[in-house]
Amino acid sequence: AFLFSTHVPCKFSRNIASVLVVWGFLKAKSLCVLKQDFILSGFSVICLFFLFLDTTRSVKASPETAEIFFQKLRNKYEFTILVTLKQAHLNSGVILSIHHLDHRYLELESSGHRNEIRLHYRSGSHRSHTEVFPYILADNKWHRLSLAISASHLILHVDCNKIYERVVEKPFMDLPLGTTFWLGQRNNAHGYFKGIMQDVQLLVMPQGFISQCPDLNRTCPTCNDFHGLVQKIMELQDILAKTSAKLSQAEQRMYKLDQCYCERTCTIKGTTYREFESWTDGCKNCTCMNGTVQCEALICPLSDCPLNSALAYVDGKCCKECQSVCIFEGRTYFEGQRETVYSSSGDCVLFECKDHKMQRIPKDSCSALNCPESQQIPLSHSCCKICKGHDFCTEGHNCMEHSVCRNLDDRAVCSCRDGFRALREDNAYCEDIDECAEGRHYCRENTMCVNTPGSFMCICKTGYIRIDDYSCTEHDECITNQHNCDENALCFNTVGGHNCVCKPGYTGNGTICKAFCKDGCRNGGACIASNVCACPQGFTGPSCETDIDECSDGFVQCDSRANCINLPGWYHCECRDGYHDNGMFSPSGESCEDIDECGTGRHSCANDTVCFNLDGGYDCRCPHGKNCTGDCIHENKIKHNGQIWVLENDRCSVCSCQSGYVMCRRMVCDCENPTVDLFCCPECDPRLSSQCLHQSGELSYSSGDSWIQNCQQCRCLQGEVDCWPLPCPEVDCEFSILPENECCPRCVTDPCQADTVRNDITKTCLDETNVVRFTGSSWIKHGTECTLCQCKVKSIKINRSCSRSCQEPPLCLTQYCVQQQLLLSRHSSFTREVICAV
Repeated sequence: AFLFSTHVPCKFSRNIASVLVVWGFLKAKSLCVLKQDFILSGFSVICLFFLFLDTTRSVKASPETAEIFFQKLRNKYEFTILVTLKQAHLNSGVILSIHHLDHRYLELESSGHRNEIRLHYRSGSHRSHTEVFPYILADNKWHRLSLAISASHLILHVDCNKIYERVVEKPFMDLPLGTTFWLGQRNNAHGYFKGIMQDVQLLVMPQGFISQCPDLNRTCPTCNDFHGLVQKIMELQDILAKTSAKLSQAEQRMYKLDQCYCERTCTIKGTTYREFESWTDGCKNCTCMNGTVQCEALICPLSDCPLNSALAYVDGKCCKECQSVCIFEGRTYFEGQRETVYSSSGDCVLFECKDHKMQRIPKDSCSALNCPESQQIPLSHSCCKICKGHDFCTEGHNCMEHSVCRNLDDRAVCSCRDGFRALREDNAYCEDIDECAEGRHYCRENTMCVNTPGSFMCICKTGYIRIDDYSCTEHDECITNQHNCDENALCFNTVGGHNCVCKPGYTGNGTICKAFCKDGCRNGGACIASNVCACPQGFTGPSCETDIDECSDGFVQCDSRANCINLPGWYHCECRDGYHDNGMFSPSGESCEDIDECGTGRHSCANDTVCFNLDGGYDCRCPHGKNCTGDCIHENKIKHNGQIWVLENDRCSVCSCQSGYVMCRRMVCDCENPTVDLFCCPECDPRLSSQCLHQSGELSYSSGDSWIQNCQQCRCLQGEVDCWPLPCPEVDCEFSILPENECCPRCVTDPCQADTVRNDITKTCLDETNVVRFTGSSWIKHGTECTLCQCKVKSIKINRSCSRSCQEPPLCLTQYCVQQQLLLSRHSSFTREVICAV
């Protein structure tokens, strides 16, 4: 466990960056002292607080120190992050980060922009996860934050209040060599935390939040404890069997002693009671019966109290007794009870109930408070205020056995522990709940419920073996090898069956397990061996992360009338200016044909010139014998030859008239010009506030930069990111498919692979009842409930998805169908996909 204590101020900024090491972050010249803490088997930095400024810094553990810590954390699934902090308004920063390359194994972040706390981690399936907890932490106020993780169980406390409790994916803490440990930032450039932090701890222990908030007593075992308890119970069962054998031998040797009378006694809390002796224990009447204590709830007598008295609880007694009372301002007070009254001038007057009257008594002297006035709370029985979070329980309470004291803002109350119920309304006395007798347990088949103080146990019946904490079975399909688990899966026996779970390093449903690649295969790639990806068309690289630029690499030769446009995993031959597609949409651009600007009126020739169509353009010519002005017509307005103007609807485009031609272009951006229009030239914006972070948080972009993320084109514009869908070429084919992790659909010739079928009423199928079906239509096969048919030109695609295995084989008219059926039946017992010709 690593811990930050509080004594000497530490400041993190550029000015003292040379003396930074925390957990190996602070060097010898720092004001902070690094010492060994033998209790926590870690390190402590004795500092009052750490002030993080908005300046360049590198608060990172040295590789040696980080590895020492990772050895304690590696492959642990129960730990707690603790920190006391004060975060600046609207700051979004990382509290601590443990990551290796792009993989965040454990990162705690607070976002002041979205008012939420985020936990980033990786699970056993090598997938990244983010848990988001809406909460305002960046409010420039002090908060105590704790995040406890126990296997798949997560609890978030803020200021000792449980805010969230969730079941999540189990974190994967097999930290590789080279993992880095950062405080107050994700890396040198991102996730800067602004504010103050102190007492930063990462405790490798169950429910570590108790060290930050001692009043939060453990009420139940953690998930990690629970697995340990299961093992202990199995060990106890073995001990019980051995002990039972020894007891049997002892009973035989003591057989003769049964003729003697031995009085059986009961010993409770150090006191011995004889047979049939009774006594009162709190709110229970108990009797010693045959050496066993039997108790029942105490029934309090009905009492009529005399005048000026009423029933009230007395310390050390269960039932109410008559107590002297006072009536003051319409309320009843018991003897010795105090009440404060404030005068119109704000002065506090203290009264106490004595001899049936509320009598004024001197005020106690109040000690100075070390908290701001906003954190001070007035009390109803004292003129002295207390600070929020005052510990009333340490001043004494009346909570008895199985009842715990809990602090409220202005008083202490009693609360029964889990597994116990209250014997009276103030929860000072509690009794055990017999979950077995009341049917409030989870014991299942072939088990016996055994009540324990505050809980219960499920014990297997004789001859049965344990499956989990609540159930047992008489047959283990895993040991007898009567299962259908993959060779790379683990078998877990259950009641009446078994479960298959893929081994680490494999993924799947247990019956089929496939190898996985450590960094995953992107853009639709498939993992075919350990860390080996088979990339789809258009991508390359170890993880298929690199798009192949078919245009620049010479893989594609578009027609001379088209330009090659590269797309993620694909390309598109787009008709050049002056050409348009004739409707055939040829992939190489051969269907591009010239636009007759003269015939269609899409030219800008002046009235005194004649338009001549050219291949890919046009020409404005002056008739023989005429003196043409060279003027242009633009948007029904005459523009003189040589005139330059800015478009009315686009201030970033400049047009000019040149000998009858209108030439328009985007404004040229001269970033050296101090008067450059930043609206038209965002790439000239030098301000840091205009930069943007990539969605991953690991790349920064200047204003005007563009990139592609998740099939969207994104652009940074003066600090804000705008994204829109990538343009895809029109797919003019009957069958198309959108491959996994790709952005644009592709044409395919096999209708069985198609995701989309273009309806064509000229192509039909005949179904099993000789009804004509149009291509693309679907229907449920007559007489069945689990057979879906779809017409694809002159083929029928049959998907059988049943809760049981379909017994009747489909009718296939070609050898191809039979081969497909055999191929698919090897991979699944529950889904068959067969293509049948009609």
